[in-house]
Amino acid sequence: MSAPATVAAAPAAATAPGRRRRPPLPVLLAIAVLAVAAICALLGTAIAPHGADAQDLAAGVRGPGGSHLLGTDDSGRDILSRVIAGARMAVVGPALIVLGAALIGTVLGLVAGYVGGWRDTLIMRVADAVYALPSLVVVIVLVGVVGGGYAAAVAILILFIGPFDARLVRGVTLEQRGLPYVDAARTLGLSRRRIMFRHVWPNVLPVVVANSFLNFAYALVALSALSFLGIGVDPGEADWGRMLSDNLSLIEDNPMAPLAPGIALVLLAVAMNLVGDWLYEQLSDRGRAR
Repeated sequence: MSAPATVAAAPAAATAPGRRRRPPLPVLLAIAVLAVAAICALLGTAIAPHGADAQDLAAGVRGPGGSHLLGTDDSGRDILSRVIAGARMAVVGPALIVLGAALIGTVLGLVAGYVGGWRDTLIMRVADAVYALPSLVVVIVLVGVVGGGYAAAVAILILFIGPFDARLVRGVTLEQRGLPYVDAARTLGLSRRRIMFRHVWPNVLPVVVANSFLNFAYALVALSALSFLGIGVDPGEADWGRMLSDNLSLIEDNPMAPLAPGIALVLLAVAMNLVGDWLYEQLSDRGRAR
């Protein structure tokens, strides 16, 4: 039942204004950064010039040069190799958070927006309560008390980001609930669950996908902040936040030791935000075209 709305919008999207929706240069560069991060996360040690944990205590700290393009840390480990290896944690952790939060937020948001009533009130009051909390501070306290390391940090961040997604999905669902295709589905006698997940959800999904890029950037920074504080990952782990913390004292001997993971973190977070913002703009334009 949702197909006619999509088909009806297709001719407008295929016209000349579609050319203006082509990604601008900053977004194309951001997409390139995401592609490099994905390759590093998938291949990791296969493309690293050295072993991420291979030590050369006799060599110690060295500046960039020779076989170590970004130099080494105080244990003689290759900085470039550790940055490449750290991409896996930088991508996998936030990706799990985004997927978990999107699942929770989509289900709760659809129920709140379409069913309404006491369910809507309960879900939104819980979301408001979570929204009022300083999430990163609470996560630091909970991870420190509960323990569990990186896995606990990921699980707690899912529970904090999920309600934000629920608010977004609820708003889009409220817009969809009054459209003709939903009225037609009700007239045909389709169940409430079928309407929500077979007809409303496909029209909500693009907004969820765009928002997921922004959530990824937030999750990446949050996990890196926890790692920087020594929470979540083990000492010596090839994690960008942990590397930034461990190598700060090497700033004079090898500036790239702390700068390289910091730059990688900033580039990935900014790239996610740029792509997410651009997707939001495209969805907004499509909504106005309808």
